[in-house]
Amino acid sequence: MGFCCISNAGIATNYLISKYKYKKVACVDFDVHWGNGNYDVMRNNKNSLYISTHQYPFYPGGGTDKDKGDFNNSLNIPLPAGTNSEQYFNAFDRVLDRLVDYKPDFLLFSAGFDAHKDDPLAQFQLSSKDFYEITKRTLVATNKFTGGKVVSILEGGYDLNALAESANEHVNALIEFN
Repeated sequence: MGFCCISNAGIATNYLISKYKYKKVACVDFDVHWGNGNYDVMRNNKNSLYISTHQYPFYPGGGTDKDKGDFNNSLNIPLPAGTNSEQYFNAFDRVLDRLVDYKPDFLLFSAGFDAHKDDPLAQFQLSSKDFYEITKRTLVATNKFTGGKVVSILEGGYDLNALAESANEHVNALIEFN
């Protein structure tokens, strides 16, 4: 099962679609682990798009570029241990391209900050400021479709200082964009 005992973003996505009738809900998962729980909940919902950048191979396994969802509604971008900021953002351009093609009417962030270089559970080399950029670039790419309908759900982060700094950067980008 991985860390997703309760798939917060997956449940939120399905709720937005069933209760509020959104037609295109996108979930951007930048946690360092593949969100297998989110993927499992969203994979058969044609009104959702799940996108994950994550360290691979890594716990809990899965998340290859072959895991596309039942409606080609998943984009997994597996990256190697040691991925630095430049490498991450080069790969993240694929996330932005897919979001623009999809044109979501609601955006969810599955916001894990364990891709930080100080996090003890993984080997990505992102800085706290990188989470500001991830958030800002995503909002710039999607705002014309979402009209500011964005929810961010805190997921992982296991170095408390890195978590606090990174979450602060993420929230700063959310506030500045609004």
